[in-house]
Amino acid sequence: MNEEVVAVFIPIVAIVMSLGIPIIYQILDYRRRRDVVEAHHKERMAAIERGMELPALPEAFYSPLDRNKRPRHLLTGMIWLFIGIALFLALGAVAGEEVRYFGLIPAGVGLAFLIYYFIEGRHEAAAFRAKEAARDAVAAKV
Repeated sequence: MNEEVVAVFIPIVAIVMSLGIPIIYQILDYRRRRDVVEAHHKERMAAIERGMELPALPEAFYSPLDRNKRPRHLLTGMIWLFIGIALFLALGAVAGEEVRYFGLIPAGVGLAFLIYYFIEGRHEAAAFRAKEAARDAVAAKV
């Protein structure tokens, strides 16, 4: 393939993918939530027809998909930091002194995540664990 054609397609593919992936995620998340709503609706309608007591809607019914994720600022920060250090060293050995400093960009992102973790993230993680413990205690009573 001609190098000029490849050079033209690289930014086009990058733009299409950077716009397409979030759109596809939103479409799939919408379909998932729609299916959950339809399933609960059918269940409630069947309960009404039979004269049964209506089951309560779960808490997850009202919250988005990512709401129950644990905060992972420490892990994310360490990954970014070490990728940045590795890029810094590898680019310095392969490409030269001027290019190696691009490896400091992911290292800076990693440091930002680690700083956030040590300032605020510990409190978030403790609150998340307390929320999980309370939810498990309620589930154990039922």
